[in-house]
Amino acid sequence: IVSGSGDKTIRLWDALSGKLIQSLEGHSDIVYSVQFSPDGNKIVSGSEDKTIRLWDALSGKQLQSLEGHSDCVYSVQFSPDGNRIVSGSFDKTIRLWDVSSGKQIRSLEGHSDVVISVQFSPDGNKIVSGSFDKTIRLWDVSSRKQTQSLEGHSDVVTSVQFSPDGNRIVSGSGDKTIRLWDALSGRQLRSLEGHSDI
Repeated sequence: IVSGSGDKTIRLWDALSGKLIQSLEGHSDIVYSVQFSPDGNKIVSGSEDKTIRLWDALSGKQLQSLEGHSDCVYSVQFSPDGNRIVSGSFDKTIRLWDVSSGKQIRSLEGHSDVVISVQFSPDGNKIVSGSFDKTIRLWDVSSRKQTQSLEGHSDVVTSVQFSPDGNRIVSGSGDKTIRLWDALSGRQLRSLEGHSDI
C-alpha cells in the first residue's frame, strides 16, 4: 500500500502485516495524491509544492521531479501502459507527461476552476476530469482536445472514474449526489441520491 500525507512524506506499507516498509521524502508540502504504476515498479505523487514526483518503488529513490504546474497538484494517475502521467491542478489545467523523459507533453485547458480529479480510460485513449467549476470534461489523448463537457452537478465535482469497459463514467460531487454518465454520448443516465454530505 502507498500513502501520501500532510507530513510531506509518502509511505509504503506491507498490506498483510500493516508494517511500514519505508518512507519517501522529497516533497516540501502536503502530498495529495499517490499511485503505483501498472507494473508496480514506480510511484507517482502530486503535492501542494506544485510538483509531481516519480519514485522507484523498490529502492524508494526519487527518479524525477516534474515541474510545470503553477499551483498545487491535486490528482495524478499513470496511463494503463505506464508510459504517461496525467495530473490535475489548482491552476485549472490538466497536464500530460512522458514518464521516461519526465517532460510535459501537453497542457489541457478548458476548466474555469480547480481540477480536483483526473483519470485515464481503461484503453488509455481518453481522460476524464472533474472540477470545482461543477463540470466533468472528456479529453482525447491523441488529439489532446476536449471532446465533451458533462453538466448536471450543482456543486464541485470531487471524484470521477471510468467503468472497467470504459463506456460509463461515475462522478461524486459536493451536491451530495453520485451520477452515472454515458462516456460516448455524454448523457446523464442516473442520479443517485442518499448521502447527507459531500
